[in-house]
Amino acid sequence: MRNILVAGGAGYIGSHTCLDLFNKGFKPVVLDNLTNGHAEFAKWGPIEVGDIRDRRRVDEVLEKYKPEAIIHFAAAIEVGGSIQDPGSYYDNNVGGTITLLRAAQAAGINKIVFSSTCATYGIPSSTNPMDETHPQVPINPYGQSKLIIEQILRDLDRYQGFRSICLRYFNAAGADPQGRIGEWHNPETHAIPIAIETALGLRPHFQVLGTDYDTRDGTCVRDFIHVLDLADAHTRAIQHLLNEGTSQALNLGTGHGTTVKELLSVVQRVVGRSFDVRYGARRAGDSAALVADNTLARRTLGWNPQHDMQSIIQTAWNWHSKHLPQMLGAA
Repeated sequence: MRNILVAGGAGYIGSHTCLDLFNKGFKPVVLDNLTNGHAEFAKWGPIEVGDIRDRRRVDEVLEKYKPEAIIHFAAAIEVGGSIQDPGSYYDNNVGGTITLLRAAQAAGINKIVFSSTCATYGIPSSTNPMDETHPQVPINPYGQSKLIIEQILRDLDRYQGFRSICLRYFNAAGADPQGRIGEWHNPETHAIPIAIETALGLRPHFQVLGTDYDTRDGTCVRDFIHVLDLADAHTRAIQHLLNEGTSQALNLGTGHGTTVKELLSVVQRVVGRSFDVRYGARRAGDSAALVADNTLARRTLGWNPQHDMQSIIQTAWNWHSKHLPQMLGAA
């Protein structure tokens, strides 16, 4: 089995990617400081506890396992947290990535798949779905930190032949259908887990933020992509680089948008129960619609999303309804 270092591999998307890598004949080696990840999610290869900002620790892991390439998920991801403490986001996301990249180069590794985000685009123009040529003008430190990393990777490719695939996610959701791993954040800020917690009676109501957007029902439109479809794209990106493919930045989304009201309707249908939904004012910085044009990812990676919204909600429900007591006990 070919070793692949997965930085942040004990987190939500990272652990599902490790599952996909393993199923396709790779050996995922997890490096995670467990700030947001969970050691029990590292089920498909060894886990090394460590921080990507710790050069000595990164060097040790690279020397021990000699991976052929790296997948990089080890970033802080909350927009609100980046606004409250921008310095910590630049320290972890940008500083940590530079340390990881320098260690990789010293170890003779020149291939990385980077977990980026549609937040690098900022407020979308009138073009929706958005393709990769959309201007990148982030509106918060989180998106800016990811854009800086993309710029660093472009320079490493241009001047040193260090190849990369930057994957710009839209809205990751869902879970492993077998319920082995799933979405586990503390605190939880994502719409689908919050809706499920409300359905389970763990929250008094679901708050919809804004009903006057220029969309088909007045609520925001988002492109929800199943986490296993994301995982598949990462493995395909690794295969692309190992087969001497060129550097690219690619959108990962379904190309279809779902409004918040539509999302809640699917949740209530899947779980078989209704719950209290309340409507409030818009949240500052939210866009009316964020939908991916995924044509380039399909063409470059041969990637084709397999899961629809029903599958996303069903697998998320399976995970949360089974594991919420454990998750709440650890909070």
